[in-house]
Amino acid sequence: MKEFVLGNYDVAVVGAGHAGCEAALACARTGMKTAILTLNLDSIAFMACNPSIGGTAKGHLVREIDALGGEMGINADKTALQIKMLNAGKGAAVQSLRCQSDKNAYHARMKNVLEHTENLRIIQGEAREVRTENGAVTAVVTTYGGVINCRAAILATGVYLNARTITGDVTAESGPNGFAPATELTKNLIELGFCVRRFKTGTPARVHFSSLDLSKFSVQYGEDNVGPFSFISPAPPENKLPCYLGYTNGRTHEIILSNLDRSPLYNGTIESTGPRYCPSIETKVVRFADKERHQIFIEPEGIDNLEAYVQGMSSSMPHDVQLEMYHSVSGMENAEIMRFAYAIEYDCIDSLDLYPTLEFKKVSGLYTAGQINGTSGYEEAAAQGLMAGLNASLKLRNLPPLVLGRDEAYIGVLIDDLVTKGTEEPYRMMTSRAEYRIELRQDNADFRLTQKGRDAGLVTDERYNAYLARLSEARRAIKELEIRDLTPDMTADILEKHGFERAASAVSRADLVRRGIPLDEIKGQFGGVGYSRSVCESAEIYIRYEGYLKKNRQQIARAKKLEDRLLPPDADYECIDGLRLEAREKLNKVRPLSIGQASRISGVNPADISVLMVWLSLRERRN
Repeated sequence: MKEFVLGNYDVAVVGAGHAGCEAALACARTGMKTAILTLNLDSIAFMACNPSIGGTAKGHLVREIDALGGEMGINADKTALQIKMLNAGKGAAVQSLRCQSDKNAYHARMKNVLEHTENLRIIQGEAREVRTENGAVTAVVTTYGGVINCRAAILATGVYLNARTITGDVTAESGPNGFAPATELTKNLIELGFCVRRFKTGTPARVHFSSLDLSKFSVQYGEDNVGPFSFISPAPPENKLPCYLGYTNGRTHEIILSNLDRSPLYNGTIESTGPRYCPSIETKVVRFADKERHQIFIEPEGIDNLEAYVQGMSSSMPHDVQLEMYHSVSGMENAEIMRFAYAIEYDCIDSLDLYPTLEFKKVSGLYTAGQINGTSGYEEAAAQGLMAGLNASLKLRNLPPLVLGRDEAYIGVLIDDLVTKGTEEPYRMMTSRAEYRIELRQDNADFRLTQKGRDAGLVTDERYNAYLARLSEARRAIKELEIRDLTPDMTADILEKHGFERAASAVSRADLVRRGIPLDEIKGQFGGVGYSRSVCESAEIYIRYEGYLKKNRQQIARAKKLEDRLLPPDADYECIDGLRLEAREKLNKVRPLSIGQASRISGVNPADISVLMVWLSLRERRN
């Protein structure tokens, strides 16, 4: 095939899903001449599965992406159908924003942003090869022979690599939603030294809204008193459409169980690994046989169409079984299926082959992000894309990389888990994965990360000035709340109402917050603290959890000592006496950068870390 040059670029991004979009924007906005290659312009930022952004822990990721200068939060705010705060009755650490998104509007707006971004060119085509020379990236080549010369490449291929959809006994070489798969790149990845494997995910049916009896469902409205995702959005999204809650029943489960021999998950057709935390309805019915019903949500896909997403009923059953199964649900007796459910298998890599920057260890300038790294979820993908794009740009600008610690961001937890522990199934971010989650709240994402994004060159003046103003106001608010100007007579009623004894002396509003009294109630009775809702929220959370935060930061300081003990890149762990065989194998594979990272590797125990500490001390003395 005759080759031809498509252009000379600093960075080539392969894939324009949620990871690819953030990667390309991060590169272009930091001055890198960037090309983004997508199989289909109509699949840019496409929501192949659930049409929503955020959720438990995922909302934290969106806020962090926004704080660093990314686009997902802004796009979610501008294209939301409804928004609400999950876990509002629990502690601040696990509260997360979630919005129902307009699928078509989300795609269209993100495509428009890419099209109007300086330094960024969009190209429709399929990547065939990442070309290298002397162990470094030199070009990305398309299946038509187009050569995109570049100094770095970011692979954000989603679920498209050798993708095949599976429904019953019917399989098709296809990407999600009928888009074409990418069939040429995997061979090249293996040649470059990647360990390639197969994962699986799936999606439920889409049904026609007018064919549902919505009176048999519980209406789920959005909330008005929650903030937006983006710290620079002027107001939360308008709640335009509700969702609906329903349940499967005994008849639904009977249909599934009587047809398990036709299920690709149980008859051997699907052999790849699926997501543990987003199982199909077949898996839920089998795994939780004692459950009489399972929740399902009917969710709108857009303001301009009548497609409804049936969350909670992902399936790979044959079409005739799907019809019977969906029709067994109360309110869906006459449901018209517009798009049937399916499972999809795809190629991905072993993320242990990556540095914490998401750069491939065997090829300089080659980064991977998103589902190719074994993760699931739009938010996880976007977070990786942003970090891969930033680190590629920083490397090309001869600046230090940006690696976020587990104590600094959920993004840090996500990437550290991938490159240190690896994943044997599609990885999903959860609050329980973050040991310092009380520090990593969504309300303080800008306080934690915006300066880092500014230092990396991605945060704009508008965003940075908004951050500085909010930080200054939060500090002033905390200072004002600590003023002890409320006499015992003034606070007697409110303390008695909440079950506390009369104060012996003057107290501050902060003292009342520490007793668990809501700040809104305190302001309503005593006035003062005339700041925005988001500033008051951050101040209230900080005061309420101040004691826990101090203890948490002591733990972080102790852990940081291990992170600061760097391991030499040329260490031969096979030659270190005292290490167990499994530890030697794992250490040589992961090549940890520090004692702290080594301590988190599966298969490396505390005794092995002690051996490493002694060995490192002896080495340092010798040097």
